[in-house]
Amino acid sequence: MPRPAKIKKNNNKKEKEAVPAKKRKSFSRLRGMKDVLFDEYRYWDLVKSKAIDLARTYGFKRLDTPILEPADMYERTTGETSDIVTKEMYAFVDKGGEKVALRPEATPSLVRAYIEHGMFNFPQPIKMLWLGPLFRHDKPQAGRYRQFSQIDLEMFGEESPVADAQLILLAYNFFKELQIDVQVQINSIGCKECRKEYSNKLIAFYKERGKRAKLCPDCNKRLAKNPLRLLDCKEEKCVEVRTDAPQIVDYLCDDCKNHFTKVLEYLDELDIPYNLNTYLVRGLDYYTRTVFEIWPMDGEESRQTALGAGGRYDDLVEFMGGRPTPACGFALGVERVISKVKEKNIPLKQEDENVIFIAQLGDQARRKVFGLFEELRRSGFNVRQAFTKDSLKAQLEEANRVGAKFSLILGQKEILDGTMLIRDMESGIQEVIDYKKIRQELEKRLNNENKK
Repeated sequence: MPRPAKIKKNNNKKEKEAVPAKKRKSFSRLRGMKDVLFDEYRYWDLVKSKAIDLARTYGFKRLDTPILEPADMYERTTGETSDIVTKEMYAFVDKGGEKVALRPEATPSLVRAYIEHGMFNFPQPIKMLWLGPLFRHDKPQAGRYRQFSQIDLEMFGEESPVADAQLILLAYNFFKELQIDVQVQINSIGCKECRKEYSNKLIAFYKERGKRAKLCPDCNKRLAKNPLRLLDCKEEKCVEVRTDAPQIVDYLCDDCKNHFTKVLEYLDELDIPYNLNTYLVRGLDYYTRTVFEIWPMDGEESRQTALGAGGRYDDLVEFMGGRPTPACGFALGVERVISKVKEKNIPLKQEDENVIFIAQLGDQARRKVFGLFEELRRSGFNVRQAFTKDSLKAQLEEANRVGAKFSLILGQKEILDGTMLIRDMESGIQEVIDYKKIRQELEKRLNNENKK
């Protein structure tokens, strides 16, 4: 019988060694992206819960849409000449050969959902609440990221100026309840009919001697393709040129003028501070009639600091293949709102009130308090634990960190006696209580604390 071959030992130490630590690749966030860490989420929860509560009060219902959508949907609706489409949209061809895009804005997706699910057959108006991430390959700067989040409220099937005013009121109340003073910047850009005459006047103005030469390259292109967006440019020389430009409110048709007048009358009645901003046109092609932005009162008067924006888009549903449907909406930038909350040092509500911490000593006690923890949690108590820690000192340090009012401590002696220790975390006083009466004892003590 042949002898088995000897297995050669690999004496090459270099092959055995792991890759040296200095050669291992570490990874960082992509430029313009942001991690939302533990403490930061207190602000996210505040902003989102405030928006959701207000929206529900006004009858808005929440829905969601996919992050990926057909790229040509945004090219057609947002505008082929818009900065979003030409410079910022993340678009690519997927493995199935379809050109798709990470959603750069929410409104086209919500219009698609309205049409695709036949919502025109539902009682109108349809009021939508949407919140989620958006993606734009924008230049990162303070309050602006390439992945950012918005809260959108959209209303379909209501042409009355009451709808415009209600949305503005909702946005204003949102900031008021967050203790942020804001002013509404508002304008009307008319309908597609009355905008024709104004566009011709605007083109003639910019073609006057010396004006066109001062325009930035983008505005020279806009002059031919979308002259209204000349008023939207942020370049310093373009801002100077537009100072003497004709104002669109002087060219509104009667219907658009009456609609806008009524919107302003509602705002006056509601005591909402606003400024008639004749240069405000928004950077999206689908807007009609009312457009507005929400600016902080104590900040630089610039749309760069806008906390929210919106307007009317009465032609978009039909343009995307649906029935003629009036619509309007607005969006709030979550990161910008959070930044303003921090800047104002607005106090946050204490999340962890009346915390009960459960500590243990030994494996038997740990097994027993697992059940107690679940019992108290299901009974509505705000309980915390650190079951992975063995040291009582380490557990009580964790109890202090989470702001516990009382700690329940179970050890071997307490198991034998059928008792438990309750420790007042503020005074440090400990007492022995009957294990079977823990819930009643906690309720009594918490009620006494709330009465103080």
